[in-house]
Amino acid sequence: MKAGIKVKIVTGDTTGTAIEIGRQIGLWSNTDSDKHIITGPEFAKLSDSELDDIVLDLKIIARARPMDKQRLVESLQRKNQVVSVTGDGTNDAPALKAAHVGLSMGAGTSVAKEASDITIIDNSFSSIGRAVMWGRSLYQNIQRFLLFQLTVNVAACFIVLVGAFMGAESPLTVTQMLWVNLIMDTFGAMALASLPPSAEVMNDKPRERQAFIINKPMAFDIVGVGGFFFLLTLLFVYIFQHSDVTSLMDLLTLQLGEANSVTPYEQTLIFSIFVWTHFWYMFNTRSFETGKSLFKLKLSSGFKTIVGVIVIGQIIIVEVFYEFFNVEPMFHTLNWTLNVSGIIDWLIIVVLSSLVLWVRELWHLLSAKKN
Repeated sequence: MKAGIKVKIVTGDTTGTAIEIGRQIGLWSNTDSDKHIITGPEFAKLSDSELDDIVLDLKIIARARPMDKQRLVESLQRKNQVVSVTGDGTNDAPALKAAHVGLSMGAGTSVAKEASDITIIDNSFSSIGRAVMWGRSLYQNIQRFLLFQLTVNVAACFIVLVGAFMGAESPLTVTQMLWVNLIMDTFGAMALASLPPSAEVMNDKPRERQAFIINKPMAFDIVGVGGFFFLLTLLFVYIFQHSDVTSLMDLLTLQLGEANSVTPYEQTLIFSIFVWTHFWYMFNTRSFETGKSLFKLKLSSGFKTIVGVIVIGQIIIVEVFYEFFNVEPMFHTLNWTLNVSGIIDWLIIVVLSSLVLWVRELWHLLSAKKN
């Protein structure tokens, strides 16, 4: 009921028994009246229009007849309600079939099981609540993955398109884009789409049946954050094209000149900035729709593993397979001597790109204090 799911009892028992059961399970309160309960004979006398007028208020149908449950389902559906029905007997089969989701019991008849969509093996009503929790959590996981994937796509696609329209080479090479896509599609899906279910989703109200999976906050982040990442990358491309940067510390005394080609090391800086900003943004998407700080969320072992794979993979790509990815190593020179300047650049990129995370945490803190 906290999850916004209305529960109704349909039973062949007497009115007194049904009310007592409803009271024990928290469905019936002292404020409820005769408009919340009806008997089978009274139910049968109602026309369809009369039933539709009162059906949302009903909590209990006592002394119900076999077809009353199906008629109740059909009335609720006419009121644009999503209806789930539980049952274990042959008489429940029509209602199980008519409902959006029919839930038969493991100890029920074969007729009921065949008419239903799902069989609850343990015969426990609480299993329905756990199923709803899993379903809602999975839906949010898909939203998080789409948020991360589409944000990366917006930035990457605009970078490639702008480069093509300007007649310049793409700031990211084909092999670099393959690694970005691997982070986005494979690792991103594994990290965000497989998060464990959260009991807190049961405090949310049901979403509209016609609701698009990309809601307004997601669309704002996809366009806003993706656009920011694009402009940030484009800014560094412009700077590197109009200056000779051998270290990020050179930006402190930057002097722009004539346009020239981007050097391999500058290409490495662009690639690293793009990857690390999106890496930190993955943590933002992890806390999407939770209303909590990332540091108050439990990160699953799977999520931590993917984080480790991305970090180690990025280091190996730049430091070991640099020729294949058209970059230069940052930790060492091409002669395999220690490159202190490159290590400093790597630390600067990692630390400054993490502002993506800290800005979100600051925004969350200010919003929480305002609320």
